[in-house]
Amino acid sequence: MTIRIEPATPADVPTILQLVRELAEFERLLHEVTATEAQLRDELFGPKPRAEVVMARIGEEVAGFALYFHNFSTFLGKAGLYLEDLYVRDKFRGHGCGAALLQYLARLAVERGCGRFEWWVLNWNQRAIDFYKSLGAVPMDEWTVYRVTGDALTRLANRNA
Repeated sequence: MTIRIEPATPADVPTILQLVRELAEFERLLHEVTATEAQLRDELFGPKPRAEVVMARIGEEVAGFALYFHNFSTFLGKAGLYLEDLYVRDKFRGHGCGAALLQYLARLAVERGCGRFEWWVLNWNQRAIDFYKSLGAVPMDEWTVYRVTGDALTRLANRNA
C-alpha cells in the first residue's frame, strides 16, 4: 500500500471540509463545525492564505489530511509549524498514514528553518497520545490552553481600556 502525501489544491476543498466534519464527529465536536467550502477556499487558497493542507492518498482514495500553519516562538526567535488538524479515515488507520503525514510536516518544518513542530491532542485520545509519544513527541503538561471565542471574544475586543 503506497501512501502519497501531496499539497492540497482548490479542487480538494469539498473533501477537506468532509474530512474536517469526520474529525469533528470522531472528537465529539461536530456541533462546533461552522466552516463552509467558501471560507476554506478563501482561507487556504485566497490572496492571503492563512493555513496549508496536505492530503494523504492511497491509490485514488483520500486516506486523511493535515492542516497546519506557522506560529512564532519569541524564545527561539524562530517560526514554528503548528498542526491544527491531523485525521486519518478509520479504514486507513494502522497503515502508516498518520506517521507519513507527520514525517512530511517534520521535514517541511526542518526545510523552512522552524524551531518547533507542535500540536494539541485531546486528553481522552490515548491511542493518539501513545502514537505521538512513540514518535518522540513530548507532552507540555505544565501549560493550559486558554481560548476566547464568540460573544466573549466580541466583549473583549470592545472592552474599554
